[in-house]
Amino acid sequence: QVQLVESGGGLVQAGGSLRLSCAASGRFFSIHAMGWYRQAPGKPRELVARITSGGSTNYADSVKGRFTISRDTTKNTVYLQMNSLKPEDTAVYYCNCNANTGISIVNYWGQGTQVTVSS
Repeated sequence: QVQLVESGGGLVQAGGSLRLSCAASGRFFSIHAMGWYRQAPGKPRELVARITSGGSTNYADSVKGRFTISRDTTKNTVYLQMNSLKPEDTAVYYCNCNANTGISIVNYWGQGTQVTVSS
């Protein structure tokens, strides 16, 4: 079982910055990719950014050039630096990871952290 604990959400004005963190803990053999998804009211959950164990990243087009995902593999922690925030970035942000439990690869989700960007 893997637990994901997110932090760093909050309220910020348009143009501001926030940094999200997500730490994975529990019993697992290794963690493969980690990432952030978001879900705005009335909309489906969407990928924001993802980083593999090898450091490869991919981003949603809407956040390219503004958001940066990074990872500390020694701490099993992933970060999302969000700059130049826009009101349309308002959503609940969920941390995600693919963990090797030693038996299978399992997908885990955090509980979510609210990000609100005011205009």
